[in-house]
Amino acid sequence: MLELVEEHRCFDGVQRVYRHDSRTIGLPMRFSVFLPARAASGKVPALFYLAGLTCTEETFPIKAGAQRYAAEHGIALIAPDTSPRGADIPGEKDAWDFGVGAGFYVDATREPWARRYRMYSYVQELRDVVLAELPVREDRIGIFGHSMGGHGALVLALRNPGLYRSVSAFAPIAAPSLCPWGVKAFTGYLGDDRAAWAKYDASELIKSDAAARFEGGILIDQGLADQFLAEQLYPEVLERNALAAGHKVTVRRHEGYDHGYFFISTFVGEHVAHHARVLGG
Repeated sequence: MLELVEEHRCFDGVQRVYRHDSRTIGLPMRFSVFLPARAASGKVPALFYLAGLTCTEETFPIKAGAQRYAAEHGIALIAPDTSPRGADIPGEKDAWDFGVGAGFYVDATREPWARRYRMYSYVQELRDVVLAELPVREDRIGIFGHSMGGHGALVLALRNPGLYRSVSAFAPIAAPSLCPWGVKAFTGYLGDDRAAWAKYDASELIKSDAAARFEGGILIDQGLADQFLAEQLYPEVLERNALAAGHKVTVRRHEGYDHGYFFISTFVGEHVAHHARVLGG
């Protein structure tokens, strides 16, 4: 059951925040939803957006300016939180890149994280909740995200053929097994077995014949002034592996743009349009 936390009129639609009891996490979780005007008279396509490190369910709807474009295309926007809140695990608030705000969209297997930090499965649970409670079409769902959330969007899309029909990302952590953020998160949540890491690494998943393929290909935007590009993101690894496996991945590189939401807000309209070409509206 959904509890409405807040609601605001927005581009003739509504921007809401909901709370619900998650069976996957075992704690209350919050997520944001934008419903375009068309949702008042019938079910609409939907885009799930996964945010990056330190963000919440409100970061994307407040900073990205995506509602304008979603309203034009008649598409709903859903943004979950980035980790459990209130798990009370010792040390979970000690670092900005691990623990609270940094669930990394994996299902932890290492204690003490395994019980609560199950963000991969939570996104799947939230998809079911949205379909049951909100006017969203099951056959018209896409997913996108930024940084840690770009990693999550790519992994969820590649691992779930048929659930997500379109995918894109802003500055994703494209090869987390190779970068400090990813190594820290994977070691902490999953342990030292790199075979377990590969299930959450888009650059590894895209090598597989079982990986989902997308009608519109995979769209990635990357700023060349991004302070994390060289050490953390590795889009060239995903690009190279996708080419070898015959996947269509378009990486657009932009001079002068950094890692933040000014960058995202510049190109978010093109991302919504990319999804709308596949999902309709």
